[in-house]
Amino acid sequence: MLIIHIVIGFLATFSLFSKLYNVLIIALGFFVLLRTKNKNEEAFILASYLVGAEVFLRMTGGSISYEIGKYGVALFLILGIIVGKEKKTAPVTYIFYVMLLFLGIILTEVPFGESIRKAIIFNLSGPILLGICTVYFYKKRVTISTLLNALKYMTLPIISMVSFMYLRTPDLSELVFGTDANFYTSGGFGPNQVATILGLGIFIMTVFLFLKTKLTGYLYLDAIILVYFTYRGLLTFSRGGILTGVIAIILFLGFMFLYNNFTRKEVLKYSGLIFLFTIGIWIYTSGITGGMINNRYLGKNSIGMQKDITSGRGKILSLQLQNFYDSPIFGIGVGNGKYSREELDINIALASHNEVSRLLEEHGLIGIIILIILFVPPLTHIYQSNNFQRAFLLSFLAFWFLTISHSAMRVAFPSFIYALSLIVITDDDE
Repeated sequence: MLIIHIVIGFLATFSLFSKLYNVLIIALGFFVLLRTKNKNEEAFILASYLVGAEVFLRMTGGSISYEIGKYGVALFLILGIIVGKEKKTAPVTYIFYVMLLFLGIILTEVPFGESIRKAIIFNLSGPILLGICTVYFYKKRVTISTLLNALKYMTLPIISMVSFMYLRTPDLSELVFGTDANFYTSGGFGPNQVATILGLGIFIMTVFLFLKTKLTGYLYLDAIILVYFTYRGLLTFSRGGILTGVIAIILFLGFMFLYNNFTRKEVLKYSGLIFLFTIGIWIYTSGITGGMINNRYLGKNSIGMQKDITSGRGKILSLQLQNFYDSPIFGIGVGNGKYSREELDINIALASHNEVSRLLEEHGLIGIIILIILFVPPLTHIYQSNNFQRAFLLSFLAFWFLTISHSAMRVAFPSFIYALSLIVITDDDE
């Protein structure tokens, strides 16, 4: 499987193959679910695979539709519920959450020539997918082996992505590195989304090494993959996804340390190894980039002067909060935030990168209610779990919150990983 996905990364340099690959994932997944009736959590596995593949498909021009990742994940999970034998009761809390999201559409207004449908889909497809994912995963009992298997399948297309990135990246000695996010080293695609998925890959490979769950069958080969994911993630010069992965790893190891005496010893050993590897990778990457990676993470420009460490996101946040103060009850309407900033003629990205501030700006008081709904169930569930379960569940919740704070809900990943914070992790023999 590893070799196949390395080859897929090569074949994806031909755009026609990438589109066929996308069609194959959806069509084969649909057929598998109809045939197996979701007996062995095939819907979970297929959705995990597509979550890992979404950015790769966008990067290679393979997406049938730009939002096909979200649509595909929704299709697999809904079909899994329909054909599966497990009886599912939709959680009332999250049905109410989806209904609240639709209220914001009433106030949506777009300039002449713009598509109101696209404005709504761009902003609500991710949050609505989150609602669908929670219906499937809410209080669902998932064995640890099933969870790790799903994470394996999530990682395979990330292997394809870094294979493609390797082939598409120019000779690094020919690049002049600055301190902005780098499209050349990100496969020619958005560094923010690429780094988000690489941060996920770094987290998964760390978990596998800690639990001695081999992706490739060889511990040292898995370690090499982790090192390469980290290296490629740093080269994107996009900080959010990588720092999110690091924080999730710290949370995971922290709760594993609290779990029992055996894991305490393992955590101390692995933490030391991870620290040494990280220093080595950082020094190497710093040399490759002429020290620019140091400036990037310190929020400095190429000559070492301090600049806006938020890359314009702080300015967007202040404008969003002003819109919230002006329309605190119902907000300004779904999708209207971008156009309100367009009228100001400011030289920053117009679309929100922060889902929390977008909810406040575009949904007003209802946005605050939505945020309460999103935080209370998983935090209550995590509180009632043991430390082994918390290691996973809190890491998943942190991934969701930190990702939507720097990259909104552009991809299916944050919706999906949020829902995983609601599962009940059990031993294989339960």
